[in-house]
Amino acid sequence: MTPAIDVDSVTVRYGDVTAVEDVSFALPEGGVTGLIGMNGSGKSTLFKTLMGMIRPQAGTVRLAGTTPAVARRRGLVGYVPQSEDVDWAFPVSVRDVVMMGRYGSQGVTRRVRAVDRDAVDEALARVELTELAERQIGRLSGGQRKRAFVARGIAQGARILLLDEPFAGVDKRSEATIVRLLRELADDGCTVLISTHDLQALPSLADEAILLLRRVLFHGGVAEALQPENLARAFGLDVLPRPEGEAP
Repeated sequence: MTPAIDVDSVTVRYGDVTAVEDVSFALPEGGVTGLIGMNGSGKSTLFKTLMGMIRPQAGTVRLAGTTPAVARRRGLVGYVPQSEDVDWAFPVSVRDVVMMGRYGSQGVTRRVRAVDRDAVDEALARVELTELAERQIGRLSGGQRKRAFVARGIAQGARILLLDEPFAGVDKRSEATIVRLLRELADDGCTVLISTHDLQALPSLADEAILLLRRVLFHGGVAEALQPENLARAFGLDVLPRPEGEAP
């Protein structure tokens, strides 16, 4: 079966600085994978490479069996960026942001059809933002903004969803709503890749985890990823030896 996300030997450099090096992994259709690593480990670079925003110096990326550019054009992949990557002063409403997920199916005229309005209304309801649909996007709380971008992916009908630190600065209600939605989407066959520093939430959120420090250090089950020796490698720390006789 063709992987939903297939990364093969990808290296990205910014001048003399190597952001990610020889990164390879494959994710099947359905399921949630947590991407774990410290700041500067290459997570955001990897997301932008998956979206086709950055071209790697080496290696290839395939999404649903095609290139990132084609996957984006077909509406197969949705992206929730970090907050600092968005101009929150731009004069668009929450509904406008979610409607952007429908652009790929509207043609060059971007004429809004009844099916587009219905998809947006359903997505807004699922993220509990119906009452705020006409509010300017920058006037939302951090958690509400993240939910709006998740709604954009839902309205789009994306089969692959990439989320870069969606829990940073969000309230507990929004975090719980996003976790629930991601699990529902994965159960429906959507492939979710999410970077997060919230290691406590990882077991209830993700089916597997990738530890990244410019290279893939580990890819497998969440419980094993969270073992102290593995986290120490990912975060550049020394791990203390276990007391004699203590089970791992």
